[in-house]
Amino acid sequence: MSDSLPTLSPETVKEFIHKAGVLVEALPYIREFAGKTVVIKYGGAAMEDPAIRRLTAEDIVLMKFVGINPVVVHGGGPDITRMLKRLNIPSKFHNGLRITDNDTIATVEMVLCGSTNKDIVTLINKAGGDAVGLSGKDGNLLHAKKIIGEDGVDLGNVGEIVSVHFKIIQVLCANGMIPVIAPIATDHEGRTWNVNADTAAGEIAAAITAEKLIFLTDQPGLLREVGDENSLIRHLRYAEVEDLTKRGIIAGGMIPKIEACHKALDYGVHRTHIIDGRVPHALLVEIFTQAGLGTLVTH
Repeated sequence: MSDSLPTLSPETVKEFIHKAGVLVEALPYIREFAGKTVVIKYGGAAMEDPAIRRLTAEDIVLMKFVGINPVVVHGGGPDITRMLKRLNIPSKFHNGLRITDNDTIATVEMVLCGSTNKDIVTLINKAGGDAVGLSGKDGNLLHAKKIIGEDGVDLGNVGEIVSVHFKIIQVLCANGMIPVIAPIATDHEGRTWNVNADTAAGEIAAAITAEKLIFLTDQPGLLREVGDENSLIRHLRYAEVEDLTKRGIIAGGMIPKIEACHKALDYGVHRTHIIDGRVPHALLVEIFTQAGLGTLVTH
């Protein structure tokens, strides 16, 4: 067997040079964010499309290997709805919030803390990371209280976070682990509360003063015109939120995301982003390139 190196074609050499250039472009961002924490709200297509799920897991692991501390907070609405249907439990919503009676909360906890959380943990571990699955009950991470829907509608076991006991996150990150958190909260009486995952991500980012809060969604970001990707709002200042909400531009599932960005920014998070989780390696493009993706939300 010959010990000589293989001959590379000019095209292959150009490809390697391009890859080297990409790494060099990323170097300032690797230096800037090393040792910092980034909270990722994992949802949308990033959870539903198997190929994107794998790429997102790889992005998260690479972030950890270059010195960033990713903290993953996930939803799981479609998984919950499918399981409730199998159990013949109707899904009911009020203004975008799932009405969560006692039968429903048991299913929500089973799905989010069980299958959905462990699927994400497994994907990250397969990609070479050391992920640890948590719910808000673990280490008393998330404490919540009951909320009442608009018009006094009883939402059941739906809660809003009142405190985040983030020590467990710090311990895991400091020991090379990647926390993967399901948005199930508790209280001093040990009750179980279903919490909006976007809100949970914002509260956690605020509590640990993350460098960034990134939402992976099913659209390019905040759009001025529904369905028109050319109407993407690249930079949203919070002073514009009230007007855009009145005009219906910020609506539906985008409302809790924007509110979570606001809370995080108020508590010292430097940057908040709403990006398209359908784009391959969306996290890496957002963090390690000048252009980034989606909508940047700032004060």
